[in-house]
Amino acid sequence: MSHSLAAVTFGEPMAMFRAEEEGELHEARSFSKALAGAESNVATGLCRLGHRTGYVTKLGEDSFGRFILHAQQQEGIDTSSVTFSSERPTGMLLKSRVSSGDPKVEYFRKQSAASTLSVADFDADYFALAGHLHVTGISGALSSSMLEFSQHAMDYMRQLGRTISFDPNLRPVLWPDRETMIATLNDLAARSDWFFPGIGEARLLTGLTEPEEIADFYLSRGVSLVVIKMGPEGAFYKNADGAGFVPGFQVAEVVDTVGAGDGFAAGVISALLEQQDVAAAVRRGNALGALAVMSPGDMDGLPTREQLEAFLTSAVSVG
Repeated sequence: MSHSLAAVTFGEPMAMFRAEEEGELHEARSFSKALAGAESNVATGLCRLGHRTGYVTKLGEDSFGRFILHAQQQEGIDTSSVTFSSERPTGMLLKSRVSSGDPKVEYFRKQSAASTLSVADFDADYFALAGHLHVTGISGALSSSMLEFSQHAMDYMRQLGRTISFDPNLRPVLWPDRETMIATLNDLAARSDWFFPGIGEARLLTGLTEPEEIADFYLSRGVSLVVIKMGPEGAFYKNADGAGFVPGFQVAEVVDTVGAGDGFAAGVISALLEQQDVAAAVRRGNALGALAVMSPGDMDGLPTREQLEAFLTSAVSVG
């Protein structure tokens, strides 16, 4: 069955200002502007691999909102369901430049237009155009209305028999407390078919340590495939047919780890949509994750199909 959209996602895209020089953010004098946001990264990754993806959000009627809309359209993302608010601004963030470790990020997104997305904004006909839905845990953390939107979208797509992927994208700073975060994210995970946590996230969410017992925790709750990101080493997966470990790829230099998990998700989703087997899908996820950490922006490293093939022919697995 073919759909006019391979996939659809929703969330809060932001304008990102990345410092041009290393040091404290308040001392930085010049910044470069780029598009940021986990779901936006995944949509970009899917589009670059030839899977037409729609993005649903609400933007402010301001220059940031226009910038985001244009940037997404340039990637081939379908923005026909994006709406604008005259009352609320578009979110933005500042990101420091570092030579090693994770950059410092400061968000300016409270009361943003996207955070007001609610079930009243849900366009059932638009979501029905897509064969797959990708959701992250960030949306549910932004507001109660976005959490309801997330739950509603997942339940709706499940009723239609579409596949749903979920990446917890843990952002403890966005949640009122740890207990709420854990309970809410585990509830959302149970509404998905394919669940992609990092090992650290998964341990926090389940209280378990071993990848296989973590996978079983979610499989017993109705998830059909659990893929646990084990960092540079690779990823562990388990479904009804079995379990396995797929080694990651050697990386010449880690430039920026932000966006690696989103690249991984785009890799796995795209391959599964192409009916590839799970091990091959996880291998592609590892490849996109490796390409992402070798480039500075959140999505600079996301490859076209030609770039992916070139990487896979030359890349060396870890271990």
